[in-house]
Amino acid sequence: MTFCLLIVAKAPVPGFAKTRLCPPATPEQAAEIAAASLLDTLEAALLTPDARVVVAMTGELRRAARGTEIAATLRKTEVIAQRGEGFDLRLVNAHADAPRPGEPVLQIGMDTPQVTPALLAEAADRPGDAVLGPAEDGGWWALGLKDPSHAKALAGVPMSRDDTGRQTLRALAGIGLRPGALPTLSDVDTFADARRVAAAAPHGRFARAVAEVR
Repeated sequence: MTFCLLIVAKAPVPGFAKTRLCPPATPEQAAEIAAASLLDTLEAALLTPDARVVVAMTGELRRAARGTEIAATLRKTEVIAQRGEGFDLRLVNAHADAPRPGEPVLQIGMDTPQVTPALLAEAADRPGDAVLGPAEDGGWWALGLKDPSHAKALAGVPMSRDDTGRQTLRALAGIGLRPGALPTLSDVDTFADARRVAAAAPHGRFARAVAEVR
């Protein structure tokens, strides 16, 4: 059975993407790192068995680092626009817009480029109604829902905080879900995170982009 592998992403535009990597990275280098992260994530997603890859996108690719390469890769996926005020509502709407009727969703972001097709396939195949992948900073890197309408529980959950994971679990519990736990991964907020993720996936575009920062 196929599933919707939903990637929530934004165009890696210098000065807007991964600005917390600066310094030591320049805005252009930070955008290159973000672009490499997105491309590595897309590559893993497109190699994942039984996945129909949908990208919920925002931002101007024409201004982005590696914009032409990203646009070419996105043509192998289905692209939808993000909509809504606030990241919580953008996630709710993406879960509503991306799947086909009856199709479960596994949603990830673009800043865990160390994901592999095997990890994504295993996450999608977990039993139960939901799974959540914790991030080391207290957030989460993946959310799987057998019924995508349950994503409505995310409305009002504060995002990008050290208690986002706990708040998400509480919101899902409030509608009767007890998510299974996926492996904990580090996402990329700081340059220390970037170095750690690059060490975990040393052969990808991301690691090469991080190595360019001196």
